[in-house]
Amino acid sequence: MRRVRAALLAFGLPACAAAQAPGSTAFCLFPLPAEAGAQRFINLGIVQYVEVRADEVRLAYGGGNLGSGHDARIPIRSREEGEAVLDRLRRTASACRFPSPTPP
Repeated sequence: MRRVRAALLAFGLPACAAAQAPGSTAFCLFPLPAEAGAQRFINLGIVQYVEVRADEVRLAYGGGNLGSGHDARIPIRSREEGEAVLDRLRRTASACRFPSPTPP
């Protein structure tokens, strides 16, 4: 641990960085539009690809053999709105890489 701490200090990083556990991208929830009164979320860790269309952002997941995959769709009104959804997806996935603070 001393070597790790010394290496962090040599690179100008705080020594407390060694004590932080990494976050998890395996369980990273992103809210989808509610359907039938239920709030839905998709785990970004299982998304295989994202497609931005003129009228929706489509997240493909669970694909296997013979087209057994699923889609989650987020309706949009413009390409700019699609880019904003894509930006939110990126920020959410990035935030999942780091641990959230534990309440006292």
